[in-house]
Amino acid sequence: MFLSSRAGLRSCGARIATSNTRCASVLAPTAPSAPTAAAATPLHNNNNNKINYIQSFSTAAKPSTAQLVKQLREMTGAPMMECKKALSTPEVDHDLEKAQEWLRKYGSAKASSKVAGREALEGLVGVKIEGDRASIVQVKSETDFASRSETFSTFVQEIADAATAGEVNGDVDIGAFMASAKDSKGQVLSETLNDAILAIRENIQVDSMVIMKASSDKSVLAGYVHGRAPNSTCGSAAAVVELEVTSDAGSGKAEEAAKKLAMHVVAAKPSYLNPESVPEDVVNKEKEILLEKMTGTNKPPEIMEKIIAGQMRKFYEGICLTEQSHMVEEGNPKVSKAMKSLGLEVKNYTLVGMSK
Repeated sequence: MFLSSRAGLRSCGARIATSNTRCASVLAPTAPSAPTAAAATPLHNNNNNKINYIQSFSTAAKPSTAQLVKQLREMTGAPMMECKKALSTPEVDHDLEKAQEWLRKYGSAKASSKVAGREALEGLVGVKIEGDRASIVQVKSETDFASRSETFSTFVQEIADAATAGEVNGDVDIGAFMASAKDSKGQVLSETLNDAILAIRENIQVDSMVIMKASSDKSVLAGYVHGRAPNSTCGSAAAVVELEVTSDAGSGKAEEAAKKLAMHVVAAKPSYLNPESVPEDVVNKEKEILLEKMTGTNKPPEIMEKIIAGQMRKFYEGICLTEQSHMVEEGNPKVSKAMKSLGLEVKNYTLVGMSK
């Protein structure tokens, strides 16, 4: 029993010795080989010839497809499946910048072809006034939900801003304007329109555009937007009014008076500036109607003339801005008289609203 134990100890000792030898060979310092791009790089070398190494690894993982799709949707507003398709296209290869270009080229064209011809009765009106120039634009969409979105209202305001910055006055050739003018980012407005269609997925039409320019250096332009969309400067109707200062008393009152008159214009909806601006055929047609109403009354001609003159005054009060009762001023004075008392004169106005 004793001998067997000693033999076992000798055997165990041999194994321990062998193990120590192996450990010593592992722990012995060796000359480091030249590091490669993926190899360990020496960090510290001291007098004991011990060398510490640090292995470099890339910790920045590539974003997943789902993350890229989310980013692309936030950047373009395009539907999820369209974004996924754009990113997976071979020439794009999950590059966000290339994916945006792909969506502009293929996604916008596809979306535009799908919505073309669909009825657009909703929308917004945008206004921009800059110095002696002002613009009012009307852009239509298919649904009220789309027109109240931030994407849509931002697009409308971009159009108004670009229109004011240009040199055209009066009515504008919308097609030519959209093909040449640029938005605040330097992109042609026709491409901005395509981006909006891609994001909203509705038929969007720039329906009308009017640019006003002050007729003299004594004039002031001011406007009012009614029924504004949430977090937007655009609304369901808008008016811009030009007032000219005719006396020193009016110089400090012109802008506020013009804003109030613009509010009146939106509410009263005049068709003409003054009686002199009403087309002759419209005046003659109204007189014919009044004469027909008095046929068979056997009234003397001079009496009929007075009756017609009185009726025409009422007619002008309904359609001419200067003859209307000012709905915003206290006491509702006639617009022309109210402006004259302030040392001002109404020179021009523009009204644009969504009609359904």
